[in-house]
Amino acid sequence: MEHALDITLTVNGTPVSRRVEARQHLVDFLREELGLTGSHVGCEHGVCGACTVRVDGEIVRGCLMLAVQANGCKVDTIEGLSDSKEVGELQRAFHERNSLQCGFCTPGMLMAARDLQLKNPAASREQIRAHLSGNYCRCTGYQAIVDAIEEVLHGKS
Repeated sequence: MEHALDITLTVNGTPVSRRVEARQHLVDFLREELGLTGSHVGCEHGVCGACTVRVDGEIVRGCLMLAVQANGCKVDTIEGLSDSKEVGELQRAFHERNSLQCGFCTPGMLMAARDLQLKNPAASREQIRAHLSGNYCRCTGYQAIVDAIEEVLHGKS
């Protein structure tokens, strides 16, 4: 590693220390170094949302953030949110509403949905759509995804 740096961060509650290339993206670090493959690499331009992770409580695009920028940070991935049951209710609603098909966008959608649930639990359908506008889905047409999130936020069935 020609331009490597040492980093220490907390990933899904576990302290992690590694030597990484200065230019390695956070999503690549999570996938390649830690085996956390739930965050997907899609457009690599921060547009599709497939690589969404949470850093110090804020969702970010893992393809736009370098691993070294996460030094000292708390990083949560879809695996951590799923294992802790933090997104359990959303996962159930996505399943019941058939809000997933190929599943490629689902981890990023769930991360964004949880972010909305924490920040605006009374969000309207329009606000749900606006919050998800940075996450692409080529399969579902979004209707079922919005329905699932609305069900969790407002208790609709």
